[in-house]
Amino acid sequence: MAKSQEMELQAIISKSPLLQTVLDRWDQIVLPDARLVAGAIAQTVWNHALGFAHDHGINDIDIVYFDGNDRSESAEADHAARIRDLFSDLPVWIDVKNQARVHIWYEDKFGYSIKPYTSTDEAITTFPTTATAVGIRPLDNRLALCAPYGLSDLLAPVVRVNKKQVTREIYEKKIARWRQLWPDLEIIPWDR
Repeated sequence: MAKSQEMELQAIISKSPLLQTVLDRWDQIVLPDARLVAGAIAQTVWNHALGFAHDHGINDIDIVYFDGNDRSESAEADHAARIRDLFSDLPVWIDVKNQARVHIWYEDKFGYSIKPYTSTDEAITTFPTTATAVGIRPLDNRLALCAPYGLSDLLAPVVRVNKKQVTREIYEKKIARWRQLWPDLEIIPWDR
């Protein structure tokens, strides 16, 4: 991954009041192996690239963490409530998920089971597109980045399926919504 791409991503994110607010308060999140991930990052980049307002189409912000010592639903709910309260001034839903417990509910939601993750970064490798398989957190005045498929698709902007875990149905549902909101995205079909 090119350093210039990392710097470009950081510059785009720094111009987003929505994401910058989350990053500015990161030290108050206090969750193990936590990252800001996925859609809000990609959609911020798409808005920048395609000339939309910084928050266009962003419904939620995903914060994930990994706590294998407490995989209870109640602990995750308590953390989510605390963090939503921390960001109650933001006009979007804050979704907080413990990646150590995803395998517990995944089959009920998506119809097939998955193996337990071992870290937040491993979970990111299974996100449904290469452009959304991105996680960040502030570290020493920069962004510590997890982008297992690089940043080229994200910055292009190109949407390409990551078939590691997602089904065609899930991918096509996501791209249908995205096509409506960002009609100039280059979307690579499932079969390509």
